Amino acid sequence: MNSRHAPFDELDRKIVTALMANARTSFAEIGAAVGLSSTAVKRRVDRLRETGVITGFTATVKPSALGWRTEAYVEVYCEGAAPPRRLAEVVRNHPEIAAAMTVTGGADALLHVRARDVEHFEEVLERIRQEPFIRKTISVMVLSHLLPDSPEAGVSQPAPEGAPDVR
Repeated sequence: MNSRHAPFDELDRKIVTALMANARTSFAEIGAAVGLSSTAVKRRVDRLRETGVITGFTATVKPSALGWRTEAYVEVYCEGAAPPRRLAEVVRNHPEIAAAMTVTGGADALLHVRARDVEHFEEVLERIRQEPFIRKTISVMVLSHLLPDSPEAGVSQPAPEGAPDVR
């Protein structure tokens, strides 16, 4: 985030909420909803981007349309204290890892993994387990999304090369 601290007021909150609901909403539509001109909305959005409040705009896509048909959460347990930056290096090497975070509790990290199928997931899991500092993993397969409109239900990256065409 930029070191410049600009005030974040209720209008900014409404603008951000509108963009989170639909990033393709025009500045004019947002302005009409919050009581500002489209120019004023654009200035605020530019400021919010500049200060790092808005970090980007993306499309949410049905995972199966991109070849991701299997999904799981993987708890990662490390030998000793693996630093978060080392874990980050590892997860960046696996395009199937949609999200990764360090966590409290027994596990050291939690990975959100998407794969073409169960065999592909198993291969990803074996690659993760090959890291010398990873002691064990515990996986939980996703059966369905109870909140289908949540960001976790969609993806923003295609399946890796070789994924089957599902059209």
